[in-house]
Amino acid sequence: MQKLTEEFDEETGLQFKKFMAYPWILTITWPVNLDNEDYPLIRPGIYWKKFRSNFCEFTAVLVQQCQYSVIYDGYLLNTVISLLLGLSDSCVRAFRHTSTLSAVKLLSALIRVILNLDINIDNSDRLFEVEKKRADLKRINPRLEQLDKKRKKLQQRRHEIEDMMDALFKGTFLQRYRDVVSEIRALCIEEIGVWMKMYPHMYLNDSYLKHVGWMLHDKVQEVRLKSVTALQGLYEKKDLVSKMELFTLRFKDRIISMTLDKDHEVSVQAMRLLVHMLRNCEDLFTTEDCETLYQFVYASYRPLAAAAGEFLYIRHLDPMTGTIPGQKNENSEHKIRQLKKVLDFFLESKLHDHVTYLVDSLWDCSPGFLKDWQCMTSILLQDDAEKRVDLSAIQENLLVELMLASVRQAVEGHPPVGRGAAKKILSAREKKVQQEDRTRITEHFADTLPLMLEKFSTDHEKVINLLQILWYFDMDVYLEDPMEKHLEALLKQIKHIVISHTDQEVLEACSKTYSSLRSENHTRQNCQVSLSKKELIRHLLDTYSQMLKDVQQEGEEPMTAEDLHPMSCTLKRLAAFHNAHNLSQWDLYQKTSELLLFDMHRQHLPAELLLPALQCMYYAIVWQLLPVIENSHTQDEFNIFAARVKDFFQLCRKYLDHKNKSIREQAFLSLCDLLMLLHNRGCRLIYSIDSALESELLSFVRRHVFQAEEEKGKDAVVSETNEDMTLVILHRKRMLLAVYCKLISSSIVEMSAVAEIYKQYMKTYNDFGDIIKETLSRTRQVNRIESAKTLVLCLKQVRT
Repeated sequence: MQKLTEEFDEETGLQFKKFMAYPWILTITWPVNLDNEDYPLIRPGIYWKKFRSNFCEFTAVLVQQCQYSVIYDGYLLNTVISLLLGLSDSCVRAFRHTSTLSAVKLLSALIRVILNLDINIDNSDRLFEVEKKRADLKRINPRLEQLDKKRKKLQQRRHEIEDMMDALFKGTFLQRYRDVVSEIRALCIEEIGVWMKMYPHMYLNDSYLKHVGWMLHDKVQEVRLKSVTALQGLYEKKDLVSKMELFTLRFKDRIISMTLDKDHEVSVQAMRLLVHMLRNCEDLFTTEDCETLYQFVYASYRPLAAAAGEFLYIRHLDPMTGTIPGQKNENSEHKIRQLKKVLDFFLESKLHDHVTYLVDSLWDCSPGFLKDWQCMTSILLQDDAEKRVDLSAIQENLLVELMLASVRQAVEGHPPVGRGAAKKILSAREKKVQQEDRTRITEHFADTLPLMLEKFSTDHEKVINLLQILWYFDMDVYLEDPMEKHLEALLKQIKHIVISHTDQEVLEACSKTYSSLRSENHTRQNCQVSLSKKELIRHLLDTYSQMLKDVQQEGEEPMTAEDLHPMSCTLKRLAAFHNAHNLSQWDLYQKTSELLLFDMHRQHLPAELLLPALQCMYYAIVWQLLPVIENSHTQDEFNIFAARVKDFFQLCRKYLDHKNKSIREQAFLSLCDLLMLLHNRGCRLIYSIDSALESELLSFVRRHVFQAEEEKGKDAVVSETNEDMTLVILHRKRMLLAVYCKLISSSIVEMSAVAEIYKQYMKTYNDFGDIIKETLSRTRQVNRIESAKTLVLCLKQVRT
């Protein structure tokens, strides 16, 4: 008999719950006002987490200690179960949550008991059969009667435990797995997953699985997460999957859709569940399902991308796929086949410039495959007559990008941009592996990189990527004496590339490569690199000087653009190197200023010649600023530098009105950047901005940033025909506006000038709103009063 009554005592303000289960009567009291739903199970902190763990452990230990006698006395567990069933139906959340947790843990403990009983019953049955065979030879066998009684007793106990389990499941789980409190739903789903895994004979069927499947649609992410993790424990065991065929077919689509869950952890665990299903369920996923899941390798959340990478590797790139037993060089053929599949997959995905993200996604599940640089270089260096793999030009470019991405991943060990807010902290073992990989990269590519540069010297995309591999070398290994012949071959190829290419990215890569070829422990090799660079610069300067003389000595007919093209190519090479290297010893400022002054008088030189000349002059000024900042200059050097700065400013001011857009923008950026440098480095005495220059800069912004925007709005139909070009132009305009706004926020330009910028806020909000808002914020920090006056001035100009 059991009875549950609730009464309210008005005098004490307490609610009484009387629970009567013969022979005990339990009376529980609690305050009526339970707005503060704070109880041990939901309190934060290590102490309360330990309390919850100990509370669950207590239930398990209690049943374990009593499993041979007390739990079968008909009093203890029956009373406890009745108490838990009553409290789990309470309207008080604290009682309902605590009793539900205790009930499901009690059921888990009873499953352990029944598993032990099954073992004992099985052993008893075996002994009984053995004794039964012996009893045929004897008339009386008391041992057989004892075994039969023991069997019946164990079976009776098993039935009792099953009844208790059934009462707990129906009275607790079926009532509470849809509780309004998400924590209660979550613990129910988590525990039924444990029951199915522990005791699949009873719980692993569609009648129980449907409850987990329904909770995959729960509104709370914690419940969905527990449902997915519960299924992971089932699908990772192949012997359990055969009992889940109907459930798999019914809920497969829902699990696939959960990879798009708004909660990152749910989406990751859903993808890992699909990996388990892929491993243990044959022919489950269709081609459409796989194509959908493959795209997650490009996801910005790295754990999801890594899980998708594992799915892709197992399904599409598994080295055992397509194995040909007994074939020669079987391992090599498998790796080549894998590489080919990766390249084909990337081409089919049509996501350019995302090779780095694909490599990062596949890295955790197959680093050995991606670290096989020997296989990659052998494919790239194969002769046309003995081609083992036929790759198109696009596939060759992708393979070089893949090789570079894998080298970068091995050396840096960090995810690419957008997949990690901070750099990963490497363990000692990871650092050791990283250093070993870097040494292996250096030793392998020291020999093969010059060969690949020679073969692909005319392909600027491959050259750029191949040169970047050098940046990840261990220079202490590469610049050792045994590597000297490889260094000479590399320097020879770099010089050839510089002379034969005019692409800016290629030239910048070559320039940076010279900078990276340095080591404090190898002075002789450093001198060798330095001499090679000086020889190249001297060659370029001699070529330019001769061409400059030809231009200055031209006759009545001016030289054509075709005649001046070699000179512009030489200047582009010098500009690329002057950007990263100090070429002040060759006085490139004087040589380029002669060309620009000549253009001022004749005004017929093409823009492709003037632009690199203007860049060279700017870089020369910046490099000459360095000794001024370090106070390592003489007075004469300072006077020369100050005069050159003034001349350069005058030159740039004249080019602000040049008919060519690139020249105008380069002059504007050079002016603004140099003003900022002089201001920040305390060199304002060298050149102080005047009102005329301020007016010219503001006029430039007004005409080439804002007025151009108005014209673009009038001709919106034309701009839509080339969205890529529109974005490039917008980026350039944003850069021009940002540079000018920096001058204002740094108090280089009068703050009142920003009123003209504020006036354009509403008209250009979509394109420049963020820049203008940031400028407003910074000017307020500099001077609140002046900023307020500027806003008032802006409002006056708008209203008038």
